[in-house]
Amino acid sequence: MGLPNQIVKSLGPIFSGENLVTHAINLNALIDASKHKSVNNERKTKLLIERWTLDVERWNVRSMFLKSRRGLLSLFLVVLLLAVDSLAREPIKSPPPTTQTKIVRARDLGIPFEGTPGKLNAITDVPGVEVGYTTLISGEGKLEVGKGPVRTGVTAILPRGHASLNDPVYAGFFSLNGNGEMTGTTWVDESGFLEGPIVITNTHSVGVARDAVIAWRVKHGAADTAGYWWSLPVVAETWDGWLNDINGFHVKPEDVWGALDTAHDGAVEEGSVGGGTGMICYEFKGGNGTASRKIEIQVSKDAPPRTFIVGVFLQANFGRRPQLTIAGVPVGKEIPGEVYKEESGSCIAVVATDAPLLPNQLKRLARRVSLGLARTGTISGNGSGDLFIAFSTANPNVANPDQITHNVQTIPNDLIDPLFAGVVQATEEAVVNALVDNHSMTGRDNHRVEALPHERLREIMKHFR
Repeated sequence: MGLPNQIVKSLGPIFSGENLVTHAINLNALIDASKHKSVNNERKTKLLIERWTLDVERWNVRSMFLKSRRGLLSLFLVVLLLAVDSLAREPIKSPPPTTQTKIVRARDLGIPFEGTPGKLNAITDVPGVEVGYTTLISGEGKLEVGKGPVRTGVTAILPRGHASLNDPVYAGFFSLNGNGEMTGTTWVDESGFLEGPIVITNTHSVGVARDAVIAWRVKHGAADTAGYWWSLPVVAETWDGWLNDINGFHVKPEDVWGALDTAHDGAVEEGSVGGGTGMICYEFKGGNGTASRKIEIQVSKDAPPRTFIVGVFLQANFGRRPQLTIAGVPVGKEIPGEVYKEESGSCIAVVATDAPLLPNQLKRLARRVSLGLARTGTISGNGSGDLFIAFSTANPNVANPDQITHNVQTIPNDLIDPLFAGVVQATEEAVVNALVDNHSMTGRDNHRVEALPHERLREIMKHFR
């Protein structure tokens, strides 16, 4: 970052006027302007500014060294003051450091999964689907309610993206175990439509997130044809109180807006980001995971197949260590360890597809998430809130009341089995991705949760196979 103005002034005799301009640049305005963006974007902006400023400073230092007899002294002072400036900087919201410099997903470790993934192996393989995050990480040590440590965030999923916010999608909801919350699902069951984004956060931030979604939709949408402003958002949660100051209510409306505003297609970040920041899965570091399957449906050997995509995104916060099973291998039993005395987690899953399905069929897809989770070992305990929603991006504009009837496409139930298989397979892989594409984390009261060790996992898989 640039040197503080008072330090630059004191170095006036050494630096030229041109150099002073470089150091006097006020970068705070640029950083403040991005506060309502996701923390990942904020971090990227700060890094970009730092690199640009330091590059200019290096050029200036090089010029001073060549032009001044005191070049060596100037270089020493600049390095020293940059170090002081760095130490004095206020902490920013950013992910904790990790030794992992490359994104590693389950398939990179050679774990065998059934089925053929889409191009990204993510829910965003379904055309139109966008995902956004706000990640909140700050503080360390002893819990001070209202101050931290903070290990939480917000995830937003837009079924048709920003371009079609007001075009509802057919949807179905299923509760495997109801010790959790997913707002708005009564109307999903009743109407068969999901009428906006899906937001996922921590248990005690559901209220603020729900209200923030309504405010965001008012800003970006319009009243219905009857002139009513009406919204029942779908907002879900899992509990992150082991690592996070959950009673500090650190998720604010602007954090929800940031996740919604920055939702995008393409690759999806996994692990300890967004709503998954403070989550624990099978007593390893959990969080967000995603996967997809390419599905072909063919009615006869002579007819060309139709290709569809099924994508799963989940916030994984469930399971005890001994239960963990990966591709049929009892991994959890081979890596002893315990985080807490009894399970207190949950799983929120979102299934997306471009296959034309009706709401009752989508509820059937949502149920199949249960089988994918079971493959990884969970029993969906009494304290687990396992709530799943599925939607289809096919059949656009069918909720539009500008005409009396609409033509709707659907797949016959007798041909739906490949889609069921895709959900089961993608769910299993999404859970393992949440564990593999992650890092260890220390949170409130120095509670620490280790990430699933990659090399140990390789050894176990090799031994059992």
